[in-house]
Amino acid sequence: MGSKWRKAKLALGMNLCVYVPRTSEEAPPPSSSIDSTERLSNAALLSPANWDACSPRPMTPTPSSHGLRLSKSSSKSSKQTCSICLTKMKQGAGHAIFTAECSHSFHFHCIASNVKHGNQICPVCRAKWKEIPMQGPSSDALLGRAAVNPIGWPQNDALMTVVRRLPPPRRDPNRRHIVPLFQAPEPGIFNDDESLGHQPVTADRSSGYADVADSGSVKTITIKTYPEVSAAPRSNSYDKFTVLVNVKAAATITRQKTSRNLASLLQPSHSPRAPVDIVTVLDISGSMAGTKLALLKRAMGFVIQNLGSNDRLSVIAFSSTAHRLFPLRRMSDTGRHQALQAVNSLVANGGTNIAEGLRKGAKVMEERMEKNPVASIILLSDGQDTYTVNGLGGNQPKRNYLSLLPLSIQGSENGGFQIPVHTFGFGTDHDASSMHSISESSGGTFSFIETEAVIQDAFAQCIGGLLSVVVQELQVGVACVHPNVCIGSLKAGSYPSRRMTDGRSGFIDVGDLYAEEERDFLVSVNVPAESLRHETALLKVRCIYKDPLTKELVTMESDEVRIERPETVGQQVVSIEVDRQRNRLQAAEAMALARTTAEQGDLASAVTILENCRRVLSETVSGKSHDRLCLALDAELKEMQERMASRHVYEASGRAYILSGLSSHSWQRATARGDSTDGSSLVQSYQTPSMAEMLTRSQAMLLGSPSTQRLVQPLLSFGSQPKPR
Repeated sequence: MGSKWRKAKLALGMNLCVYVPRTSEEAPPPSSSIDSTERLSNAALLSPANWDACSPRPMTPTPSSHGLRLSKSSSKSSKQTCSICLTKMKQGAGHAIFTAECSHSFHFHCIASNVKHGNQICPVCRAKWKEIPMQGPSSDALLGRAAVNPIGWPQNDALMTVVRRLPPPRRDPNRRHIVPLFQAPEPGIFNDDESLGHQPVTADRSSGYADVADSGSVKTITIKTYPEVSAAPRSNSYDKFTVLVNVKAAATITRQKTSRNLASLLQPSHSPRAPVDIVTVLDISGSMAGTKLALLKRAMGFVIQNLGSNDRLSVIAFSSTAHRLFPLRRMSDTGRHQALQAVNSLVANGGTNIAEGLRKGAKVMEERMEKNPVASIILLSDGQDTYTVNGLGGNQPKRNYLSLLPLSIQGSENGGFQIPVHTFGFGTDHDASSMHSISESSGGTFSFIETEAVIQDAFAQCIGGLLSVVVQELQVGVACVHPNVCIGSLKAGSYPSRRMTDGRSGFIDVGDLYAEEERDFLVSVNVPAESLRHETALLKVRCIYKDPLTKELVTMESDEVRIERPETVGQQVVSIEVDRQRNRLQAAEAMALARTTAEQGDLASAVTILENCRRVLSETVSGKSHDRLCLALDAELKEMQERMASRHVYEASGRAYILSGLSSHSWQRATARGDSTDGSSLVQSYQTPSMAEMLTRSQAMLLGSPSTQRLVQPLLSFGSQPKPR
């Protein structure tokens, strides 16, 4: 039976999803039968006046970041509040007020910005307008001039205002969708990113983190090594002796342990961190209409609210074509305000052109004038690309999913990734294979958002990691010490690795590490027999990485890995640390083989592969000791078996669930899949404290009412639990 938390989320999702926005053509029912919640429009969920039906108040409300506040206002108070910027509308306050033909009122500059993105319907009631507001002669976009700030950053409230009759929409003969008449033109080169400026050592008020490290802070990693046994008979030699190399990043986020309530969760801790550049590439095709788009807007509101003033965000929206809503902008008070306006203006229509969305997302990253230390692209889609992949012809034996990903953000042959793309497959109709290929080729992760209610949690977990990067460009080097020892193999998952031709050294390109994130690699070596020595020195590990704040290269070395060589050795048990990682790799190999078998149509054999792996794991040292990671692997394998019950189940969720699991294990990084964001789930092996903190904050905001606090209490203690070893 599912956990209470999972049931609460599903119930919450149902409450969010059952209300369908009424169009202007539909006759309304008697007013007495209309519940105030039914009046909410999915397109206006980002508005505080409308969010009270689905979410509590934000962590740190500010005059210009009210986009996350959920007021309890009735229809009367909504007339006094602009549903876009969420501030009061008052005559004589220096702001023009626009009242639409449907009787809903807004600040003129707010609704004009909304219209400039192609929105020609009321954000509250979804009525189609015949007359629309537009900026006067000073508006760059309406004069046909390329605007540096396509969402009007910031606007002059004194501009003359005009209301004009809305002409029929223009149709591009080469496209299959309507082109918004007032969509702002984009510059040819995306070099209009906001300047980073001077970044002082101060704590960011809205994200809860400092943006530049204190000179006294220490960023480092720890290196641990574990031979599979501590001693081996002197006269024996071994061809495949395993050594585990464990690398762990230092903690930078001090979690609040004294106060365990919702109020404390909404007040994030303060700790130095590297600022980020994030580009979100969002699917707004026709299939995203309604609740999906509304929940996506809410999730983006959470992301915007949790970025710091030195973090920068740009949003790309794509359907049949792609459009940059705004350039990379710092998430200051003004930046957040404008970002919320832009996201709230999104309307779903058209096809699904993932390649074009990624092309523009990569273009933003490539052509930016300045760069924050950390950069990432987040891609969300609920469908299949109908232009690049599916448009190449139906007789291909294997689709070229890499054609969706610009070459500039693909991993190089020499190792390392420029810009990781973290992909999110939404619902049961998305192309899990393409989303997994995109993430795998760029160094990102693939998450499967099965139910609409968890989209914000999935984003929160990802953002929690990106906002805690403490190590960059990490390279792990392994060198043999004994003259007769050679490296046989390096098992590093998806991380690029190479073994030198002489077999005496090898390297693994790891890249970025989040705070308290770990990486485990298995190194296989040969161990020669010894005639006189009482011990054998096998390996030495060396790590080189860049501090994202100081830009300095740091080098660390481990002690030599040695094993004792007595004349005789009694019965020895394999190190549980080594056994645990062997099980992880064996489970990942079984998942990959089962997936390949399932794709060939043999689901029964695929289920057998997973069942055999579960049986083997249960007989290992860590399995018999009920090790938490081993239990989690068994639970995950069992879940995959259930999702292969039939071809229909596999196509709907099995493929995506397995690919997301493979992504997680190959990169040793948390992904969202199934109930993995549930506090009671075992499938959380790679979730860091910073991810857990951001995830719990998201869940606390969604379940913040007093009646649901008791359901959140089990989550509050999760962040203090040690990682399963």
